[in-house]
Amino acid sequence: MTAHQDRLNFALDVSQQAAELILSYYRSQTLGVESKADDSPVTVADRGAEQLIREALAKHYPDDGILGEEFDDVDGASGYRWILDPIDGTKPFIYGVPLFGTLVGIEFEGRMVAGVCRFPAQDEVVYAEEGGGAWWQIKDGEPVRAQVSEETELSRARLMFTEPTHDVRVGRSEVLPGFLQQVRIARGWGDCYGHMMVATGRAELAIDPEMSAWDIAALIPIVREAGGHCTDWQGEENIFGGDGFSTNAALHKQVLDVLRAAPPITK
Repeated sequence: MTAHQDRLNFALDVSQQAAELILSYYRSQTLGVESKADDSPVTVADRGAEQLIREALAKHYPDDGILGEEFDDVDGASGYRWILDPIDGTKPFIYGVPLFGTLVGIEFEGRMVAGVCRFPAQDEVVYAEEGGGAWWQIKDGEPVRAQVSEETELSRARLMFTEPTHDVRVGRSEVLPGFLQQVRIARGWGDCYGHMMVATGRAELAIDPEMSAWDIAALIPIVREAGGHCTDWQGEENIFGGDGFSTNAALHKQVLDVLRAAPPITK
């Protein structure tokens, strides 16, 4: 067994349990939508799924730390920290769009070493552990290797983005249009789904002008193990960088050069 395999297996299992809870609310009239302090939505499914994961962690890994979107941080003593986003893409979830995911990232001594991105409504999961490769499983099928594409030309690249209106609100409205003029195709398949499109070779680039730690943490080891890069806009695997993008290996430097020159986030 590899160094972090037991925790990855646990993450796969507990994210499936969380997915089942989430699906019990999906496309129902019992979402209980509220607005948080930053005006972003949250539902009873978000809170219930994160609470389920936290309770399981408290039982099985009581010495591990926890950083999650919906509840307070938990300090740890083992060197491990779990970084949780129960529903990444709460807006699609609320609107009945299946492109939302449950993210479980595993950090060890400050480095993201494993991640799970599960899509409850599609019954798919993409996951990785450092040194063990990235894997993509659809329903009950056998997992297959997740691998970024080998495309080398930005003019032939497929770009994923989340919400252009948000780019405007954070003062980065010029970045996306610049890329739209260069790529072959662009689609608003955003949040974690867009980044997993990169990890599975179905897109070359996913850009988010603002990301929280729980938005990006699980994605970093998955895209890395798939042969690509998931970093902040300065090129660092920093979950607190405030923004993020995923690319295949061939296009990373070209895209990074543009993003490094982008204006800082404004509120």
